[in-house]
Amino acid sequence: MKINDRKHLEIRLQNLIFTLLFLGVVGLLGWLSTRYSMQFDWTAGGRHTLSEASVKVLQLFQGPVKITAYARDDKVMREHISDQISRFSRHKTDLTLAFVNPDTQPDQVREQGIAERNEMRIEYGGRSEVVMEPTETAITNALQRLAHAKEQHIVFLEGHGERSPKGQANFDLGQFGEELLRKGINISMINLAITPDIPDNTDVLVLDGPRVNLLPGEVAKILEYVKRGGNLWWMADPGDMHGLVPLAGQLGLTLVTGVVVDASTQLLGINDPTFALVAEYPLDNPITQGFTAMTVFPTAAALEKTGESEFKHTPFLNTVRRSWTETGPIEDKIKFDADKGEREGPLHIGFALTREKKSTGNPPAQQRIVVIGDGDFLANAYLGNGGNLNMGLNIIHWLSQNDQFINIPAKTATDKTLDLSDMATVFIAVGFLFLLPLALFAGGAWVWFQRRGR
Repeated sequence: MKINDRKHLEIRLQNLIFTLLFLGVVGLLGWLSTRYSMQFDWTAGGRHTLSEASVKVLQLFQGPVKITAYARDDKVMREHISDQISRFSRHKTDLTLAFVNPDTQPDQVREQGIAERNEMRIEYGGRSEVVMEPTETAITNALQRLAHAKEQHIVFLEGHGERSPKGQANFDLGQFGEELLRKGINISMINLAITPDIPDNTDVLVLDGPRVNLLPGEVAKILEYVKRGGNLWWMADPGDMHGLVPLAGQLGLTLVTGVVVDASTQLLGINDPTFALVAEYPLDNPITQGFTAMTVFPTAAALEKTGESEFKHTPFLNTVRRSWTETGPIEDKIKFDADKGEREGPLHIGFALTREKKSTGNPPAQQRIVVIGDGDFLANAYLGNGGNLNMGLNIIHWLSQNDQFINIPAKTATDKTLDLSDMATVFIAVGFLFLLPLALFAGGAWVWFQRRGR
């Protein structure tokens, strides 16, 4: 086909128009990039994306949040801090970051009590929190502490072999206590045989599995605390109540004889049938609304309502249908036996109790109590199972009248470790140091001999 001058002109005009349109599109995209931003995080576990827990915490703040980072003129560290804070500021535009060089402004550093490099001070509503390291977990926990309108005081009963919120043994609650502290919740312990009364600033009194009987005078103090409208969390183990029968009567609850068992837990890799599983939760209960993670309760007792009570009883932890209360020894093969008075599931192992206090407030204040037939599910040995930790936090927030914090899960660091057995380590070492080089040498030698023989 012969191309004349007119065709040449049309082709040039088409090329010119295409170039102008292309440049216009590029310019438009460049302008849009200054007005809008879009990011994609394809890393494992979304390490560069703000977690749902952190986003929920940010939604609790109604005013500006100021963050001051005390970091030297280290480009790498300042970029790392800016990157961390930018993840928060994308969800809260009035969250600002400012840098202070401790070398050039030592007076301000001393005034603020900054002791370590790269510390950050978060300020909101006239209060502040110090963050020791620029990580999402540390920043989120500091923000959650600032979001509390007032200090929270959780008091644990001690002196009768109870699990300690500061203990590190497998049966203790040390890890749960540390998580409460990270959330800005104060914890303390009280021995009623020594301290005359339960402190007035107690938001929640926790009774977790006493192993010896409480004295009648101690029980009377607890009964009076409940009568006055105090919030209580009682975690009762199967068997003897150790002097707390009057408390059960006051609450209108009792422990069902036997231990809750579920022999089919072996399908989940649990060889102990005394582990009770809770997989479904009532949607109308504020503690479990939106909660989907399975919780595990080792050696639990079923609960049932008895007699009349001023409290409204709401079961919120129910075992699966295939469970039952085993009254015989847990050994060999076990099976449900109704003739022995055993109860078939689903069984209630957790109750939430409420009643309106005599108050002139509007709305009237509400007394809240939680009773669970197991004190082990928050122990150090079992805290990491399923949603146990987050369930414990939800209960504490509900009892302390902080419903806005419910279903803000604990932010945990991503596990980046690679655990290899000794055999796997040896295999990798021998393979990469010896077998792979020998294979490459053999392949090269074979190619050389093939070419030489041609």
